[in-house]
Amino acid sequence: MTVLPEDGLSLASEFPDAPHEQWQHLVAGVLRKSGKEVSGDAAEDALSTLLEDGLDTRPLYTARDAAPDAGLPGFAPFVRGGRAEGNALGGWDVRQRHLAPDNEAVLSDLENGVTSLWLGVGRTGIPVTSLDKVLDGVYLDLAPVVLDAGDETEAAAEQLLRLYEERGVAADAARGNLGADPLGHEARTGRAAYDLASVAGLARRCADGYQGLRALTVDALPYHEAGGSAAQELGCSLATGVAYLRGLTDAGLSVAEACAQLEFRYAATADQFLTIAKLRAARRLWARVAEVCGAPDAGAQRQHAVTSPVMMTRRDPWVNMLRTTVATLAAGAGGADSVTVLPFDDALGLPDAFARRIARNTSTVLIEESHLSRVIDPAGGSWYVERLTDELAHAAWEFFQEIERAGGQQAALRAGTIGERLAGTWAARSKKLATRREPITGVSEFPHLSEKPVEREPAPAQPTGGLPRVRRDEAYETLRARSDAHLAATGARPRVYLAALGPAAAHSARLSFAANLFQAGGIEPVTEGTFEESGAREACLCSSDALYAEQAATAAAELRAAGAEHVLLAGRPGDHPGVDTYLFAGCDAVALLSTALDRMGVS
Repeated sequence: MTVLPEDGLSLASEFPDAPHEQWQHLVAGVLRKSGKEVSGDAAEDALSTLLEDGLDTRPLYTARDAAPDAGLPGFAPFVRGGRAEGNALGGWDVRQRHLAPDNEAVLSDLENGVTSLWLGVGRTGIPVTSLDKVLDGVYLDLAPVVLDAGDETEAAAEQLLRLYEERGVAADAARGNLGADPLGHEARTGRAAYDLASVAGLARRCADGYQGLRALTVDALPYHEAGGSAAQELGCSLATGVAYLRGLTDAGLSVAEACAQLEFRYAATADQFLTIAKLRAARRLWARVAEVCGAPDAGAQRQHAVTSPVMMTRRDPWVNMLRTTVATLAAGAGGADSVTVLPFDDALGLPDAFARRIARNTSTVLIEESHLSRVIDPAGGSWYVERLTDELAHAAWEFFQEIERAGGQQAALRAGTIGERLAGTWAARSKKLATRREPITGVSEFPHLSEKPVEREPAPAQPTGGLPRVRRDEAYETLRARSDAHLAATGARPRVYLAALGPAAAHSARLSFAANLFQAGGIEPVTEGTFEESGAREACLCSSDALYAEQAATAAAELRAAGAEHVLLAGRPGDHPGVDTYLFAGCDAVALLSTALDRMGVS
C-alpha cells in the first residue's frame, strides 16, 4: 500500500521530468506524417512563425527562455506599469475621440461610461471657436480633455485654458493634454507648420500652473498608419520623445519636468500578444532614456493606446467590433493608462450613436464584467510575453539608434529615411495580404458579396502630404469597388462558374477555397446549373488531384465548347491541357483577381 505524504497529495512526484528534446522528438514524428523530415531544433523551427523586425514566435516557451527582470509596477524599468496601483483601482481611462462639433454626442458618451475626451480640433475637425459649445455642460474638473489640433495647437490650447479659467476650474483640477506634437504633424503633412520652441511656453505654463495637464503628445500613429512595424513604431516614438526632451530642457525645464509633459500614443492591434509586448517594451525603453538623461525616477511613461486604424475594414465593418475588442483587451493587459476604441464604422466616416455606444461599452465590459483590470500586468511572468517584450525592445532600440545616427527624428523624416524604412515594411506585409497568408476576415476570407453597404456621413478630411496612410484592406477594396461599379452599370456582378468534379468529398474543400477567393475580388461564384445558364465568361474546375488527372482535360474542353473564354483550376499547378490559370494556397490573389476582372471587361 502506498503511503501518502503528510502534507497532502504529490501527484507528479514519481514521474520524471520530460526533457525538451523528448518533446522535439514527438513534434518531429507529427511533422513526418505531413511529409517533413526534420528533427531536433529544426522540428521546432518548422512550427515557428516569422514576425516583422526579424522576430519570430516559437511554438513552445519554457523557463530556459529567460528575459531580464521586469521589476514591479511603479518602479524602474516600469515594464509592469508606470504606476504602483496600475489600473486596479478603477480600470483604464476610457477615452472617446470626437471629430465633429456635436455636444450631444460628447455628453452622451460622458454619461455612459467615457471618462475622458480626445478632440480633433482645427481645419480637420472641430473649429477652435466651437470648443466652448462642444464642451458645454462638461464638468472640466472631472473629465480630462485631450486636444489634437495640428498647426492650430497654440490657438486651441489657449481656448481650452481660457475655458478652465472662465468656468472656475482650479488649476490643480485640470487634467488632459494640450496635444502639441510638431514632429507628428510634420510626419502627417510633410510641413513644419510649427516647432517645439513655439510650444515650449505651453509646457512651462503646464509645469508651473497646471500640474495635471500635459502639453505634448508623442504620437506614434503616423508611423503605424504608414505601415510601420511594432519596433519601428517604438523607435520613432523614442526618437520623437528624445527630441522633445532636448527642446524642453533647452527652454529651461528640468529633465523630470520635461518627461512629465509627455504622453505617448500607440496603436493597439488585433495581434494580442504583440500589442501587450509593445506597450511593456515602450515603458522599458523610455525608462532607459530617462535613466541616461539623469532622471530615472521620471521614466514612467504615460500611455494612450488607440485601436489600430490600419486593421479597420470598410467591407463587413461589423467584424471590426471583434478586432477592436481583442485590441482593447491587449491594451488593457499591456498596461495602457488610456484606451480609445475606434467605432466599428470609423473607416466609413463619422460614427453614429450605435457605433459610439459599442465602442465605449467594449472597455466597460472588459473592465466591469471581465475584470481585466483587477490584476496589474496579468501577462507578466509568461515566458512568451517576457521574451517577446525583451526581443521587441532590442529591435526598437536598434531602430531608434539608426534614427539618432541619421541626425534625429526630424532629420530622418526630412531625408526620407523613415519613410523608406516604413515603405519597405509595408511592401513585405502587402505581399502577405495579397497571398492571403495574412487573412482579413470578411474581406479576403469569407466575404459577403450581397451585404448592403454601410453608409456614414463623411468625416473631416485628415492631413495629407507626409507619410501615407495605409489599410490592410486597400488592395481588396479596389477590386470590390470595380465590381460595385460593374454592378451599378450592368445590374450584375462579374461571374465565374465553379465546375465541381466528382462527389462532394472530392471537391468540397477546393470549391469553398475558390468561392472565397473569387468573392474577395467581387466576382460572384456560380455553382448551380450548367455553364451556359450561369451567365459567366470563365469557369474554374474544383476537385481532387486524383480526379484532375482523370477528368480535368476533358472537363476543360467541354467548358470551352460551351463558351468558356478562360478555364481555371483550383489546385497546384500541373500539366492539365486546356487549363489557363491555377488557384492555390499562397498564390497572389490580388494579381490573379485583378487580371480576371480585366479579362471580364470590368474597369
